[in-house]
Amino acid sequence: MKKSIWHLYGYGWVTLGFFLVSLVGHWVFAWFAYVDEQAAVHAPVEVSGYLVQVSRDTLENWQSEFLQLLWQIGGLAFLLYVGSPQSKEGDDRMEAKIDAILAAVDPKNADVLIDQIDKAYAGRHTDPRWTELAKKDSAGRPRSAPAGSPK
Repeated sequence: MKKSIWHLYGYGWVTLGFFLVSLVGHWVFAWFAYVDEQAAVHAPVEVSGYLVQVSRDTLENWQSEFLQLLWQIGGLAFLLYVGSPQSKEGDDRMEAKIDAILAAVDPKNADVLIDQIDKAYAGRHTDPRWTELAKKDSAGRPRSAPAGSPK
């Protein structure tokens, strides 16, 4: 069953919704403030003047808050996605240790349990050894542990 784009990226859609609501709210209330300022100095209300002022304010907010936050969250998420050494090291090492513990505790059922878990989380492996092993399994070849694995 294929999940919809709304389900797959739900957090992103909610975040985009919050962003758009806050941006529209900022621009609406900035319009009222601009009209009041212009009336206080008896100057004409011009859309071009408003756009310059509200764009400046928006860009100042982006520089001080959003750009910093976007880089911290988006940049780190991107580095995790592309598999930088800093992001994947802990998960692969931990998975290998847990597999070794499972094999030591229940050697008869360890391979079956690991296969069930791997199938349940297919496509989420970052360690190229396990990805290659999954390809071999799907080709019908006998399962063997990759070099350096704890089996």
